[in-house]
Amino acid sequence: MKRVLLSLVLILISLTGQAQLRKTTSWTFDVSKTEVNTGDVVELIFKVNIIDEWYLYSSDIDEDIGPIPTTVTFDESKSFEVIGDLVPVNAKEKFDKVWDADVTYFVGQGEFRQKIRVLSKDLEISGLLDFQTCTDVTGLCIPGDQEFSIDLISVTGGDDLAGTTTEEDGFNHLLVQDDGGSLLGFFIAAFIFGLAGLLTPCVFPMIPMTVAFFTNNSQSRRQAKIKAVSYGLSIIFIYILVGLIFTSFFGVGLANDLATGAIANTIFFLVFVIFAISFFGYFEINIPTGFVNRMDKKAEKGGFLGVFFMAFTLVLVSFSCTGPIVGSVLIQSFQGAFIKPVVGMLGFASAFAIPFTVFAFFPGLLKDLPKSGGWLNSVKVVLGFLELGLGFKFLSVADQAYHWGLLDREIYIAIWFILAILLGLYLLGVIRFPHDDKKRRLKPLALIVAVSSMAFAVYLFQGFGNAPLTALAGYLPPEKSSDFSFQETLGLKDVTERHDVTPEGFNGEVKYADFLELPHGLKGFFDYDQAVAFAKKEGKPIFIDFTGHGCVNCRKMEQYVWSDPEVLKRLQNDFVIVALYVDDKTTLPESEWYTSEFDGRVKKTIGKQNFDFQITRFNGNAQPYYVLLDTNEQPLMKPVAYDASVANFVEFLDGAKAEFEKR
Repeated sequence: MKRVLLSLVLILISLTGQAQLRKTTSWTFDVSKTEVNTGDVVELIFKVNIIDEWYLYSSDIDEDIGPIPTTVTFDESKSFEVIGDLVPVNAKEKFDKVWDADVTYFVGQGEFRQKIRVLSKDLEISGLLDFQTCTDVTGLCIPGDQEFSIDLISVTGGDDLAGTTTEEDGFNHLLVQDDGGSLLGFFIAAFIFGLAGLLTPCVFPMIPMTVAFFTNNSQSRRQAKIKAVSYGLSIIFIYILVGLIFTSFFGVGLANDLATGAIANTIFFLVFVIFAISFFGYFEINIPTGFVNRMDKKAEKGGFLGVFFMAFTLVLVSFSCTGPIVGSVLIQSFQGAFIKPVVGMLGFASAFAIPFTVFAFFPGLLKDLPKSGGWLNSVKVVLGFLELGLGFKFLSVADQAYHWGLLDREIYIAIWFILAILLGLYLLGVIRFPHDDKKRRLKPLALIVAVSSMAFAVYLFQGFGNAPLTALAGYLPPEKSSDFSFQETLGLKDVTERHDVTPEGFNGEVKYADFLELPHGLKGFFDYDQAVAFAKKEGKPIFIDFTGHGCVNCRKMEQYVWSDPEVLKRLQNDFVIVALYVDDKTTLPESEWYTSEFDGRVKKTIGKQNFDFQITRFNGNAQPYYVLLDTNEQPLMKPVAYDASVANFVEFLDGAKAEFEKR
């Protein structure tokens, strides 16, 4: 309370005495670099001269203390982005009796620096500095401001980046959300793939052989342990290098276009099928023998360089077993962030490297390892079934984006159902593949996996009766009527019409409703302009759902959050819904094409126009992305992305409704 009263008193003194006081500061502006490319970081330099017997408060003072800290506010511009806070340079510090707290300040001269990243060649930097100067002579304090415009920077190269998410600003978002799931989840999945890679005929027998080599060719146990650690780190380094090379070739996951493109996803599907056939034992994928032999000779040199080439040789020799797994991890990273291939390779390699290191430290554990045998080939076959299942996921993404109608939900479920049954029969010994041991016996673990596979098939079977199969939300085509239905074919039900999405009170035809749908029987639109016009007529706020056919987290939100009765009630009654698919490949009439201000390219499809709208209007490029607007198309709440909390989503909707009613 004391600080609040002091602030009010000083402001009153300032206002009454300000007219009689001369200007206390003069400002100049500079930059750290005058020639840059887009993407470069530049420091803006704000220098101030302060008249005698006055001082200026710094920018790093807590506003709750009392004095007004120096702050900078930039005019809205997409030509740059602010990085971090305004930083004072060599500010003084003292204990201020007036405020009963430590404060930082400048006397005579001061300097502040603000980092920005240049996003556009048409760079425009302007804004306002707010500050406060005081004098101990009379006790006066004067709040001040200074407009500025900086045109000292020449952008000489690079492509415009306006609207994109930078690594610093987007890193936390990437850790939490991308369309393939979190990076932590992807790391764990890749780690599990790495463990699976260990249990293959090309790798498992190498563990005791490699550990024995370290033990027998080292002068001490300590040296053997050091070599083992170096061996493990070398494996990790090699696979991370693969991830970096992959990233450098394909950039930011090939983003939205490639992630749902017909050619890319069809190729991925075929690659997975080839991987599966290889695991089934009909052929092997090998690296040329000559190259492997050259690496093997380098491994004989000894020392840590020799250890590195030993690790490289292991990676090459095991490629026929691990290549399809590594390829699967990398392909899964296509729909994620630019660091996803590296994270995937780190997870895979960590699992791959750990046993070689652990057994070198504790060689006594080797005797507890199971012996090599036909069970290793069974692991490969199981992985082959998993590869097939994953392959159809990629084909399904393209099928939804282009509306081919090849893999409707029930067809897709049927394929996974058959694969689960076949896997169970294989593990029970009913089905055999070329390299299987003819005397293969049913082991307890194989029986457990077989029963689990059959149970999964039973779970999938419920999908033929339109069960939601919630546990697989995002991995199956969305719940909507199909061109093909097993129940129709078997005469168990009549042909089901597509549910009518036309909102009550809307007179006309909802655009694109013949091939796009909303979940849970919701009514709404797929065209922004239609939604806005109807919202104005009805006097309701607008709920924009930026979504995608290939968006796993979008389906999870619809299945786990939108389906909640409290959420569904609000969406049905309180909002005008518009679902904007950013990856739909439907080409619009030429009269509706336009050239984007963002990248200068002609936008011809529904998806490209929706994605361009999301970037240019709301500065977002991930899905799902939920935006709430009033009837004047102004934001009601800060947009939100993937969040599986029903309570948070209800709060988001209620907050927007309350704000809408205020306005």
